[in-house]
Amino acid sequence: QVQLVESGGDLVQPGGSLRLSCAASGSIRSFVAMGWYRQAPGKQRELVTSITSGGGTAYVDSVKGRFTISRDIDKNTQYLQMNSLKPEDTAVYYCYARDTLRIYWGQGTQVTVSS
Repeated sequence: QVQLVESGGDLVQPGGSLRLSCAASGSIRSFVAMGWYRQAPGKQRELVTSITSGGGTAYVDSVKGRFTISRDIDKNTQYLQMNSLKPEDTAVYYCYARDTLRIYWGQGTQVTVSS
């Protein structure tokens, strides 16, 4: 059973940056895709970004040019670099990882963008 542990959520001012990390308890080489969702209060969970085993990435339009997903296979960790943060980015961010059998979720980390 793979476990995902997120870190890096914080309170940040508009225009600021944060880097979220998602560490897996085992190798991430078997995952066909990894990525991040977010859920703001009163809203549905939204797919923010994903990265495939081949390194292909995708982003929701609202974060293009501001967020960057990456992964370090040797460290079994994926990252979400978030720049030029806006109040509307405020949400709980969840990482996920998917293999051929199932999807795994992290516990969530709170990101609050406010002055």
